[in-house]
Amino acid sequence: MEPEEKNPESRYGDPRKFDPTFKGPIYNRGCTDILCCILFMLALLGYFAVGILAWSQGDPRKVIYPTDSKGQFCGQVGSPLEKKPLLFYFNILKCASPLVLLELQCPTTQICVERCPDKFMTLVKALGNKDDVGNKTTFTDDGGKSINATDLLEASKKSNVVVEARAVCLVMCSLLCELCAVFFSGLVIAMLVSLIFVLLLRFLAGVMVWVMIFMVVLVIGYGIFHCYMQYASLKGIAGSDVTIRDLGLLTDFSVYLQIQQTWLAFMIILCIVEVVIILLLIFLRKRLRIAIALIKEASKAIGHVMSSLFYPLLTFALLSLVIAYWAITAVFLSTSNEPVYKVSNTTECMYSTNTCNPETFNSSNITTECPGAECLFAFYGGETLYHKYLILFQFYNLFLFFWCANFVTALGQVTLAGAFASYYWAFKKPDDIPAFPIFNSLGRALRYHTGSLAFGSLILAIVQIIRVILEYLDQKLKGAQNKCAKFLLSCLKCCFWCLEKFIKFLNRNAYIMVAIYGKNFCTSAKDAFFLLMRNIIRVAVLDKVTDFLLFLGKLLIVGIVGICSFFFFTGKIKMVEVAAPSLNYYWVPILTVVIGAYLIAHGFFSVYAMCVDTLFLCFLEDLERNDGTADRPYFMPERLLSILKKSNEGGKTVD
Repeated sequence: MEPEEKNPESRYGDPRKFDPTFKGPIYNRGCTDILCCILFMLALLGYFAVGILAWSQGDPRKVIYPTDSKGQFCGQVGSPLEKKPLLFYFNILKCASPLVLLELQCPTTQICVERCPDKFMTLVKALGNKDDVGNKTTFTDDGGKSINATDLLEASKKSNVVVEARAVCLVMCSLLCELCAVFFSGLVIAMLVSLIFVLLLRFLAGVMVWVMIFMVVLVIGYGIFHCYMQYASLKGIAGSDVTIRDLGLLTDFSVYLQIQQTWLAFMIILCIVEVVIILLLIFLRKRLRIAIALIKEASKAIGHVMSSLFYPLLTFALLSLVIAYWAITAVFLSTSNEPVYKVSNTTECMYSTNTCNPETFNSSNITTECPGAECLFAFYGGETLYHKYLILFQFYNLFLFFWCANFVTALGQVTLAGAFASYYWAFKKPDDIPAFPIFNSLGRALRYHTGSLAFGSLILAIVQIIRVILEYLDQKLKGAQNKCAKFLLSCLKCCFWCLEKFIKFLNRNAYIMVAIYGKNFCTSAKDAFFLLMRNIIRVAVLDKVTDFLLFLGKLLIVGIVGICSFFFFTGKIKMVEVAAPSLNYYWVPILTVVIGAYLIAHGFFSVYAMCVDTLFLCFLEDLERNDGTADRPYFMPERLLSILKKSNEGGKTVD
């Protein structure tokens, strides 16, 4: 007799079987991934040891006082640079390099100045009008030699831009309090808009989703209209036909807004986004009904578990603690380097490149044997064992930062998943929902699953640190001419970026399974992956549609705050009590407010996203476990049953 043909879906495991005792998250569970929990605790102890070592070796004066490229303190009382408290960066854009995460030093020329430059200039403009440049700013090095701005520009072979430092200095002095107040007001507005939006979703989810879709399409449409009007207004103006490639990289972003190509590019991008959104809405209109039903159910779940809206505050506080510890440790590690001086001589000298002490150099025999020799600053470093392994300490600090940050995020995901799963599997809502679901879920996560959270966070942290290493190598090998090596490095960076995204997706669903069944991380990840693969069509369409709708919500909030901040900082709207500060680059505060608004909106909508993902997995399991009979009724709400054309026998429905 031939064996029975297997179900083609069996390679993704068997569907869930009906279990009459299953009523949601299992309470009778044990500790999982204990070895990883122990490893995490040991790693934390090592992290504290690195922090103590860094704090004992670091020089806090380098945190209080800015230091120039030669390691001298700017503005320190009693020093030769006492009257030069400000630090001038030749090209502050280089501070955005990934190397700064490890070395905490900006790879650009830095000198102490008495006052910052008051004008913006490029090398082309400087060389074209040297007389004007000479009157702008002159600097003096530690030897008393005068350097004008043109010489400073020509000193660099790799950059032709001097960063406008005046705005930075003014912000740090007179405008700091005023801008902070404006930023704070913008972020408060973003928080209020997000909160109002979430509360409206609670009661008017269906209407709000369609209003949100219409508003996003409308906001993008206005953006297209605004870009076209700006493009048309620049037509015929001298200099507006210059291309972005001709301009190169400038720090004065207002220059880009004076050319037609910029607004044309903005208009094309917005048109593409608008068309993509409209096409998605047309082709996925049937799935939108189920997605809206899921969002409605998520709103109902959050309404019964209102404490979930405040849980992001705990996550924010823990992440702030992790970031603060990493930043302080990184700063002290970077300031524990000592300035190393070496003998420099134009003629042959046996002491050349040897380390020296500038305070005793003139009285040593080196000046006698090597006339003209000087003791010059070479680099930051040291010759002790601690200094030799300092870069490893920086890597360890960064790795533990990733691990701890991912652990905090995972803790929040497991906590919210456990609370929302308790809601879904309660047949009579809210009577069957356990008391204090957030606190119960948080307690279970910390008591039983610290190891599982550490395991998933460790995998993600390893991928993230590999990405940092690849960026580090890319920066170090920028001068290399080996195109094959550059191509291979680019491929690796792309692959690990994709891997990180996949691991985040898998971890998120694994944590939901951990919260429900209390199994270890690997088993939970396998069960979640197989469950999703058995329902790949619903995952690819339904789950992503809900993510898309929630993304539109964040986009709408960010768009509202961004447009308001644009009109405020450009002076197109004026408030009675608050006036826009005078700024050179109004795009800087606008982008700051927009990024802050996005982070705040993301914090609120992350609760919704986690709720939707949890309900979605529970929804898939409900379809596999139950069939709607009197003995095996569905737990999903009536609106989902009607959309899926399913029902419970005997009119037995979920409240």
